[in-house]
Order: sequence, then structure tokens, then C-alpha cells
Amino acid sequence: MSTRHILLGLLATGPSHGYDLKRRHDERFPQARPLAYGQVYTTLQRLVRDGLAEVDGTGSDGGPERTAYRTTDEGTHELARWAGEIAPPAPFVANEIFAKVVVAILSGGDPARYLSAQRAAHMERMRELTAVKAARGADLATVLSADYALNHLDADLRWMNTTAARLTTLTAEVDAA
Repeated sequence: MSTRHILLGLLATGPSHGYDLKRRHDERFPQARPLAYGQVYTTLQRLVRDGLAEVDGTGSDGGPERTAYRTTDEGTHELARWAGEIAPPAPFVANEIFAKVVVAILSGGDPARYLSAQRAAHMERMRELTAVKAARGADLATVLSADYALNHLDADLRWMNTTAARLTTLTAEVDAA
């Protein structure tokens, strides 16, 4: 996910300061990793440097002084370009789970036990996400984010089941190489 483009998108609704952008990011993307304040301010500085955003003013409103930012015309065009760009499917899938299965085979470990433990961890995360989506008052962004993660976890589980069923053949191939 492109932090710079997400912040440009949040600025598209009007001038905002870093604290507000961080809060809105965490609300709009509830299942994403929360942004650190330092990342927000560093990204804002880069957006200004690159001409995609500019300082709208500073004010304190009785609290600490805050700088508000807004998008420039160039920032608006960049955001539209990025938002319309098709995200290419990955040509290769780097799968840590698969790598650990192969390493378990190579090192004399127990890949079946590893897959079983990994399935249990996936199932636990799926239960957590299902509870998040079913929670009273869950907003649509939270539900959709949880659905996205659940679908990926489900795909991982199906892959783990297929791999577990083929472990004998995989072990023979890895040992032969």
C-alpha cells in the first residue's frame, strides 16, 4: 500500500494536519497496520518536496501548533493516475509458509507438524476476524477489510491442505535435488 497516495487521498477531502490524517487513516483502513506519526509527517514533507501537497497554514486552536496541508493540482493528478492504475497480479508468489515447509524437509524437521500448527494459527486469526466483522456497530470498511483478510487466509488454508496431502512427493523431490 502506498502511504503517500493514501495520504493524498485523505487530503483530497480538504486541508488536514498530520494528527488528523493519522486518525482518519486508522479509521478508514481498520485492518491495515496503523501509521506511525513519524511516518505521516515524513510522508507529508516528501509530498511537499515533490510538489504534490503544500502547507495550507498553521494554527493552534488553544493547543499545540499544527500545520495543515492540502493537495496541489499536481497532487490531484497524481492521485487520479495512481487510483486508476491496475495493480498487476504478482508474477511469482513469495510464500513464507512454503519456504518453511521446504526448510523443514531440508533440515530434518517435521513439515506436517509445522503445517498443522500454521493451520491452527490461521484458524485462530479467522475466528478473530469473524468476531470483528460480526461486532455490533462494525462499519462497512471494517467488514470489507475483514472479508479481504478472511479470503486470503482461506486461500492459505486450502493451499496448506493441498501441500499436506502432497508432502510425501515434495519430500522425495526436495531430498533428490
